[in-house]
Amino acid sequence: MENEVELISECKNRVLSKQILTERMTNQLFNVEDNVLSRLSDAANEITRTFQGSKIDVEQLANIKKNYCSEDCTFCSQSAFFDTGIEKYQLMSAEEVVRQARDAKNAGAHSYCLVAAWRGPSDKDFDKVCNIIREVNEKVGISIECSLGFLTIQQATKLKELGVIRYNHNLETSESKFPEICTTHTYQDRIDTLHTARKAGLELCTGGIIGMGETREQREELVHAISKLNPEEVTINLLVAVPGTPLELQTKLSLEEILRVFAVLRFLLPKSIIKISGGREVNLDDDGKELLLSGANGIISQGYLTLDGNSMQKDVEMIKEIDLEA
Repeated sequence: MENEVELISECKNRVLSKQILTERMTNQLFNVEDNVLSRLSDAANEITRTFQGSKIDVEQLANIKKNYCSEDCTFCSQSAFFDTGIEKYQLMSAEEVVRQARDAKNAGAHSYCLVAAWRGPSDKDFDKVCNIIREVNEKVGISIECSLGFLTIQQATKLKELGVIRYNHNLETSESKFPEICTTHTYQDRIDTLHTARKAGLELCTGGIIGMGETREQREELVHAISKLNPEEVTINLLVAVPGTPLELQTKLSLEEILRVFAVLRFLLPKSIIKISGGREVNLDDDGKELLLSGANGIISQGYLTLDGNSMQKDVEMIKEIDLEA
């Protein structure tokens, strides 16, 4: 235990002095014994407060096109491969997205992410999304992010021209686990899309889902893959086992295993937003308070793509209860 406490302190001091951790150090951090996890958590929190302050990034999502997705991702209730009984609709009208974005801004959201369930947008659908973005920019004035699947460089460049700040495209899981999670596209396809977004000048948001039956080693592999992309934002989802999907019987991860991911990500990406995303209300007893004091500095509020979440008011109160700012 004493050696692990010294390791945590050494790694923390290296990060605070803007030095990079070696891969061996990262591996040791990720695998410390459970009885020193509180030290790891405290160190990650100190790094967060040093580089990020006490402000928590609060984001809302707009699921602008639900279900009918051609991809077979085993966790996803929107895949056309699975019968999950969720509501289905094609692209929302610009008027409806504007209304929701205005409500989100008025409730205190800092950003609004437009998400569509498809492999990638057709030319016709992409034009509609561009119109939605113009309308939100003109009538609401909230920071817009997008998650639209695979993009061409022309599409990514157009989003940048329209003032989109950040593009989200998750790795979902580690490269070694990915073939068990999806067969209709490859891990490299996802990496290539992130490179396309970066080439167009968009900031990157990427992450994945933990608790899909992966090993601790595979979660560590995902953490390394994310950090190599140096994204401005990381989004980590906690699996919600949706009936009708192949992962419907998957058991929940322990808090200890979840905490390792958030804490070590903070050591590797001290300047990035690290966001607790889908599943926190289902998987965590405290809605995320402990993780917000263990490396995370952002949340998704008001619900997810197909799942309800806490109200913005409840989340703001939760953040204030731990002496942080919403």
